[in-house]
Amino acid sequence: MWNRPVLMNGVANALFAAAALLVLVGAWKLAAHQPLFELREVTVGGALAHVTRGEIEDVVRRELRGNFLTLDLAAVNAAFQQLPWVRKVSVRRQWPGRLDVVLEEHVPLARWGAGALVNTEGGVFRATYRGELPQFVGPEGAAREMAIQYRYFRKSLEAIGQTPVRLEVSPRRAWKVRLASGVTLALGREQMEARFARFVAMHDRALAPLGPRVEYVDLRYANGFAVRLAEPRRGKAAPKRGPKAGQRAG
Repeated sequence: MWNRPVLMNGVANALFAAAALLVLVGAWKLAAHQPLFELREVTVGGALAHVTRGEIEDVVRRELRGNFLTLDLAAVNAAFQQLPWVRKVSVRRQWPGRLDVVLEEHVPLARWGAGALVNTEGGVFRATYRGELPQFVGPEGAAREMAIQYRYFRKSLEAIGQTPVRLEVSPRRAWKVRLASGVTLALGREQMEARFARFVAMHDRALAPLGPRVEYVDLRYANGFAVRLAEPRRGKAAPKRGPKAGQRAG
C-alpha cells in the first residue's frame, strides 16, 4: 500500500474530507445553539372562520421545538394539517427569527354520512358544522363526482326557483335528487343531465300547476316522465304521466 501513491493520496483525501465534515457539523451545532438563531416570532395567517386561536396556540406549544435553524418544518406542517378544518398548510422560515404559517380552511359544501362533510373540492373531512347544508348519500369514493353534479343541479334549478337538498347515488350508480319543495327526482344511471334538463324545461308547464301535491318524478323514460302525487285525505290519486311518456330506461 505504501508503495502505491495514488491509493495513499485517495485515502488522505477521504480522511481530510471526513475531518472537514466533522468540523462543519460541529460548527453547525455550535451556531444553532447561539441566541442569534432563537425563534422569536410565529405568525399564522389565512382566511380563518373555523380554526380557533386555542387550536393554533396548542400546536405552537406542542410542536415548535428547537430554534430557527433546527425547527422541523415537516412536523409543524403535519401538526397543523391535523386540525379538523385545515385543508392546506404552508410553513416557511423568515430570517432572522420568524416562522410564517398560512392555513387554508375547508369550505363546506354538503354533509356526508354520519358526522362527515364534503368540501367544495369534493374532499371528505370530519368537523363540526351547525349551518344548513345539503346531504350527500353514496358509496365510498363518490363524493367528488357528487360535488360536481350538485353544482350543476343547483345552477340549473335556479331557473325554476328550486334548490337541491339531498343527492343520492346507489352502489349501481343510480341517481336521485330531492328538492327543498319535497319533490324527489329519479334520474337513473344514464343521461342524467339530459333527463334533469327535461324536468327543468317542463316544470312550469306540466308540474307547477299540480302544486305541492307532486312528491316524486320518475325521469327514467325515453321521451317523458311519470309523476306520483301525494295521497289526498280521502281515496288515493292515480299516478299521473308527463307528456310523451315512453319506455323507462335504466
